[in-house]
Amino acid sequence: MSRTETPAARNETNGLDVGTSRIVAARQCNNEIKYNTQLNAFVTIPYSKMTENVLRKEGVPHSVDGSEILVHGNESERFADLLNKDVRRTMTRGVLNPDEPENVRLIREITAALTGKAEKGQKLYFTVPAAPLGAEENLTYHEVTLRQILTELGFEAKSINEGLAVIYAELESTNYTGIGISCGGGLCNVCLSYLSVPVVSFSIPKAGDFVDSSAAAVTGERPNRIRMLKVQSFYLNGHFESKLQQVLSVYYDDIIQSLVAGLRNAFQGARNLPKLSRPIPLVLSGGTAMPRGFRERFETILRASDFPIELSEIRTAAEPLTTTAKGALVAALSDM
Repeated sequence: MSRTETPAARNETNGLDVGTSRIVAARQCNNEIKYNTQLNAFVTIPYSKMTENVLRKEGVPHSVDGSEILVHGNESERFADLLNKDVRRTMTRGVLNPDEPENVRLIREITAALTGKAEKGQKLYFTVPAAPLGAEENLTYHEVTLRQILTELGFEAKSINEGLAVIYAELESTNYTGIGISCGGGLCNVCLSYLSVPVVSFSIPKAGDFVDSSAAAVTGERPNRIRMLKVQSFYLNGHFESKLQQVLSVYYDDIIQSLVAGLRNAFQGARNLPKLSRPIPLVLSGGTAMPRGFRERFETILRASDFPIELSEIRTAAEPLTTTAKGALVAALSDM
């Protein structure tokens, strides 16, 4: 059983999914997993004492930076839409956004709102992306900076690969053997695990943000508006009731084709694949995998490809938006 709750004082073990689009906290309390989530985004509005007082009274997370107020978290999207502007991101393509000088401070504030300060020695596992397929991208700065933020909040923090977190959350029944895919905002992260040991991990730089920015360029809408419309009504069914539906379908199909090509190339070229005695499951998670028809389209394209691993099933995670946070929590609990 799981539910979402308002932040409070904590002394439980924590899992934290630090995604390009959202930050999701998970913790176990009385055999129940509780989640809390905030957009990993912000928007600036002109400073006035009146506005600051109203935001404080309404409990809207914000900070003051000179002549501007930075509204961050879930309320940032609503303010951006009202002001006819886009939210700004602390992260891009799965890592800290180098174009946003306030990224570390804002991630610290969003995370603190979700987790509170820890008691001494409290464990927390946080997610990190895999390197892009075929690249040796250095993720050290991103990982070390997140660990430093969490250490300052009092946690004993360790990292876990995002794709592996999907496996920990969803594949206990196969002893954590299978393929986990997290389709988020900045990246699609993939991991093949054998008996909980990650064997192949990689990412592709096409995910929800790619859809939003590409569709915005074609339709003339802002990416923020595309995001909101996509969540409200988009589904992949092959029928185009509007230009936006058709445009979104094109770019979702592009993501799926790229993801399948990446899976095929990564596993065909891997030298350390385990000899599997039986077919293994594949689990899709993340907000980008949530539209109706995504799984069916993905399965059709994957099964038509020359995929070198026999699969027992292809399914969507039970709760796609919180799967990786749950997996990070599972890792933290196993480390106690």
